Amino acid sequence: MANARHAVAPLAGGAPLGAASPTGAQSALTALADPTRRQVFERLAVGPAAVGEIAAGLPVSRPAVSQHLKALKQAGLVTDQAEGTRRVYRIDPAGLGALRAWLDQFWGMALDAFKAEVERKGLAGRKAESGRSDKESTDGEGGEER
Repeated sequence: MANARHAVAPLAGGAPLGAASPTGAQSALTALADPTRRQVFERLAVGPAAVGEIAAGLPVSRPAVSQHLKALKQAGLVTDQAEGTRRVYRIDPAGLGALRAWLDQFWGMALDAFKAEVERKGLAGRKAESGRSDKESTDGEGGEER
């Protein structure tokens, strides 16, 4: 039997969280799981660059950077374009958007849980205040009977 904490909630499009898919957030997360690939991706956040520019300063060869770029491209995170004799890579906003949409659903769930907790505590606080006011009004306002 599945633990409630590990229940699979549906995405806005109807697919369950964590469902493997060849595109979208799952492939983006898989691609970014590699630390070197993540460094390559982060270098492109500064702006478009060719393989040689990206490889400069990385502890891997240019062919290895090319392989990482290929994986990022397959995951939909980068695009490339021929400019003369070189290929220039840039972050693909559509791929990044799919990843952000996936992450945003967790933000929405966290906000909903926070709201429910605030409302629960607010209601409990109002009940406690209401209980004190009733007691105070019967004990203090009309004077004590002696």
